[in-house]
Amino acid sequence: MNAPWNPNKRSGGLALREPFAAFVCDDATAEAIRPVVAEVGWPADKINKGGVRNAVQALSVSAGPQILFVDLGDSSDPLNDINALAEVCEPGTIVIAAGLVNDVRLYRDLIASGLQDYLLKPLDPAAVRESLLNAQGALAGPKAADVAGADKPRLTVAVIGARGGVGATSLATSLAWMLAERQQRSTALLDLDVHFGTGALAFDLEPGRGLTDALENPSRIDGLFIERAIVRATERLAVLSAEAPIAQPLMVDGSALFHLQEEMRGAFEGVVVDLPRTLAVQHPHLVGEVQQVIVVTEQSLAATRDTIRLLGWLKSQAPNARVTIVVNKLLTAPAPEVSRKDFETSIERRIDVVIPYDAKLAVSAARQGKCLAAVAKGSKLSAPFDQLSALATSDFEADAGHSGPKKSLIDKFNLKGLLSKGS
Repeated sequence: MNAPWNPNKRSGGLALREPFAAFVCDDATAEAIRPVVAEVGWPADKINKGGVRNAVQALSVSAGPQILFVDLGDSSDPLNDINALAEVCEPGTIVIAAGLVNDVRLYRDLIASGLQDYLLKPLDPAAVRESLLNAQGALAGPKAADVAGADKPRLTVAVIGARGGVGATSLATSLAWMLAERQQRSTALLDLDVHFGTGALAFDLEPGRGLTDALENPSRIDGLFIERAIVRATERLAVLSAEAPIAQPLMVDGSALFHLQEEMRGAFEGVVVDLPRTLAVQHPHLVGEVQQVIVVTEQSLAATRDTIRLLGWLKSQAPNARVTIVVNKLLTAPAPEVSRKDFETSIERRIDVVIPYDAKLAVSAARQGKCLAAVAKGSKLSAPFDQLSALATSDFEADAGHSGPKKSLIDKFNLKGLLSKGS
C-alpha cells in the first residue's frame, strides 16, 4: 500500500510502506510474535529491539509500516509515549501495543487514542496471533460503518418484563439488532437471565461462558475480558449471555453485574440489557444510570397491577431514565382481558407501542435463528418495531451532550486513518 510521506518530518516523495514492524523490549516478547510473523509472511528482520521510545526515534526519520507492534514494557508513562508515537506515525497505521500494566482505565485511554489492541505481558501466543491476524484483516478490508458510528453518543437501554412470558427478551434482541444493523452502532446485548436466558438462542448462537466467568470472577471484568467473552451475532452486534447449570445455582453479585454493565457501556455505543424483573428489584442500582427503560407488558389484570408497581419503583430508582411502555403480543380475537382505555387509566399514562401477536412470524424467526425484527419486513410488526427503535433513541443524543467529533490520536493512526486514505 502506498502512503505519502509527511513533508513536515521527512524528505522525499512517495515511499512504499512495509507491511509490518515491531519494537520489543525483550526476547520473550519477540519469540511470542515471531511465529505469527512467519505464518503471515512478514519479514522477520522487522522485529526490532527496543520499545516504544525506540519506535518513536526510528519512525521520526523513516516511513512507518502499515501494522506496528510496540512494547510498552519499559514505559513509565504509556499514554504519553503513545502520544509521542502518534506524532511520527503515518496516517492509517494500525497499532498494537503490549505492556505490563493491567488497568482498565489505561486500556480505555489507549484504545480511545487510536490503538487497535492492547495485550498484557507476558504475552499469550494465541492472543498475539488473534490480534495480529485481526489487524491484517482490518488492513485488507476496513468497513466504512466502523467509522460512521465512532462519534455517536452512547446509549444504555434496560428491557424489563412486567410479567413472565410477555416477550421482553424478544423485544430486547430485536432492539439490539435494530441499533446495530439499522442505525449502524456497535451494540451489545447483555442477557442477565443467567440460567434460562435466550438472548443468544435468538441469534442461533452458543452463549459461551463469558457471563458466568464474569460473575464467578468479578475481579477479571475489564475491557480486555469483555472483548474475549462476547459472542458475535453480526459484525456490529455482540451478545453476552449464559446457560449456568441449574444444578449449581450461581450466586449473582450485584456489584459485579453493575461493574460489567459499566464496562460494556464503555466498550459499545449501545448496550441493551435484558433485565429480569426479580433481578432488577434485588439490585436496583442496575437501572440507576440507564437512559432508557422499556417495560414490556400485556393487557391482563395481573400485568396491569405489575406495570403499576414497576412504574412506581422506576420513579424512585431510575428518576432520570425515560420509560417506554410496550404492550407486546397483543391478540384482538378474543379481546384482551383489560381494554386499552382501562389499562391506560389504571397505569395513569399512555401505552407507547403496541406490537401485535404474529405466531407465523415468530415460528419463522425461530427456525431461521433470527430475531423478530430481522424477519419483520413487510409484516404487521414492521411499523411497531420501527416506532420502538425511534423511541429508544429519539432523545439520547441530546442527553449525551453530543457536540460533534472530538480530536484525538485516532486521527493519526488506526482504521479511520486508513479510510481517510480511501482504502
